[in-house]
Formats: sequence, C-alpha cells, structure tokens
Amino acid sequence: MMLISRGVAGLAMLALVGCGADLRPDASPEVISSASYRHSGPSALTLYTMINNRSGAGAHTSLMINGSQRVIFDPAGTVRLSAVPERGDVLYGITPGVADFYARAHARETYHVVIQTIEVPPDVAERALRLAVTNGPVASAQCALSTAAILRQLPGFQSVGSTWFPNRLMDDFAELPGVQTTKIFENDSDDKAVAIAQFEQTIVGQ
Repeated sequence: MMLISRGVAGLAMLALVGCGADLRPDASPEVISSASYRHSGPSALTLYTMINNRSGAGAHTSLMINGSQRVIFDPAGTVRLSAVPERGDVLYGITPGVADFYARAHARETYHVVIQTIEVPPDVAERALRLAVTNGPVASAQCALSTAAILRQLPGFQSVGSTWFPNRLMDDFAELPGVQTTKIFENDSDDKAVAIAQFEQTIVGQ
C-alpha cells in the first residue's frame, strides 16, 4: 500500500465524497484549453473507487485518463476544485498535485479509496478521452454505470460488465492483466466544513 503525499497548493475544495448533483456551470472552451495538462507518464487509465469503511459498499466511481492530455471523468462527482475547470463531468488540468488532492479528498474516516491503474496503448487512451469528453453530464447514482459504459467500448476491456455498483466495476477492473492497485486510508473528519476549513488554512500558510 502506498500513502499519497499531502503537499498540494493553490486549490480550494468545494464539496466531498459521493455521486450527487454538481451545480457548477461548465467552463468555457477557452478556459478548458488553457488548463490542458499533458502528463509525461505512459498512456494509462486509472479507476477510482470510493468505499464506505463501515458498510464496505461502493460510494463513487471515477476514471482518470492519461492520453494527449490528462483528465478525470468524474460522473456525478461532488469533489470540485476552484482551480480545475470542468465541462460535462470531465475535470481538466490534472497535474500531479491535482491528482494527489483529488484522491485524498475522498479518503476520510468514513471512506477509503481504491486506485487501480492499467497502462494502455496511446490509441486506447485517446478513445477513452474522446468518449469521456462527448459523454456529457451524468445523473446522480450513475457513476459506475457511465464509467463501465466507456470502458466497455475500449479494446481489451470487453470483459468489464455493465453495472450500477462501484464495487462490482472495481472487481471486474481488477481482473484485467497488468492492473496495479493502491489504497488510501486517512483519518480526516467526515464533517465537510471542518475539512474545508483545514484545507483553506494550509493554503494560507503557504
């Protein structure tokens, strides 16, 4: 298990864990273009599964895509950063710091995060990117269903089943050859107001 670094600057968390309604307006194409970030690592897909520590039930699913740019498809997600533009449930400008914060924002005393990464050919990553961008916003509670629908259209991912349940999608993803898995456990308070205040305090101190 690998613990993720806490060093992130210049972001503000607007909400926390779960599949819910996102009321932020879509960013303009100009803002999206200016925020584009290309990661130097291999083309890859990273599945995030947020799991309730008490019940073991999956609470949310999202997918980071590293292709010609790195984005997070966060269907019906509720973790939003003021410095990260969003359009149609796709978050842009996923730098290492943003990716780190995104994962940790979901890990609390009541939830942990399972992160599964698989390297894919560049053309597969590009197809995933196009599918995510053209998918559009996702209704509440359909995070796993919409993510599975994208994966099932990719070469090599036909074994992934259509499901409404994050844990079932996580299990299917785990069966793919070459998947690497990381888990994040943290003890932050489940009180959103406390979490936001603590994060804003760290920004002021930097």
